[in-house]
Amino acid sequence: MSTTAPKLEVHNASKNFGNLRAVSDVSMRVESGELRAIIGPNGAGKTTFFNLITGFFPPSSGDILLDGRNINGVPAAGRVKMGMGRTFQITEIFPELTVRENTRIAVETGLGFSLRAWLTGADKQRVAAASDEVMGLANLTSKADRLVGELSHGDQRATEIAMALALKPSLLLLDEPTAGMGDEETYQITGLIRRLHRDSKYTIVLIEHDMRVVFHLADHISVLAEGRLLAEGTPEEIGANEHVQNAYLGKAE
Repeated sequence: MSTTAPKLEVHNASKNFGNLRAVSDVSMRVESGELRAIIGPNGAGKTTFFNLITGFFPPSSGDILLDGRNINGVPAAGRVKMGMGRTFQITEIFPELTVRENTRIAVETGLGFSLRAWLTGADKQRVAAASDEVMGLANLTSKADRLVGELSHGDQRATEIAMALALKPSLLLLDEPTAGMGDEETYQITGLIRRLHRDSKYTIVLIEHDMRVVFHLADHISVLAEGRLLAEGTPEEIGANEHVQNAYLGKAE
């Protein structure tokens, strides 16, 4: 039996905002190489839970562990350095720059070059190679010199994912990656996430409203409702769970 620690563990995490308990005693265990989806109706506490994992909010109680290490006291920037990458519901990019320039900024940040006034020739080559690598992973090579603001919403989201990959995460957290997309763009981003998971072996946790995406991609699903963990299991188990159907899936028509 393997003694390797899970990639991510959450133990009885809660978050209070005054008298409001947004997240209540939620636990989750994500193994290395797993793709975990978090679903639930609006107001279920999904984004607050993500913010606890990524360090934007400290938990009111409970513990967050990355690779077996308690990271409750580690700020968001420190968690990025430890290998935690995240995208947001609203795409975070530089629309006035090209895809290549966006990825280069992220690569330089990941390599610790962002505060340097100049780079050596060898450093520039290293940055360029890393930028090419993440653009290739995100299937953006042919659009490298396009302004991001001129791209489709799907390609903008892919650029944001490429920027997250440039930081060399061992755990990638995606907050509603297909939000606001039509069918073709959803198919594009779903394919990208599948490649990152299956081919590049990334450990991924995503929040997603589109049940087609969730049931197509996820190894395991955690369902939140009113800030609590309602159920978790495989897509087949969640699809057959009567409590989930009553609380969420049955209302998704």
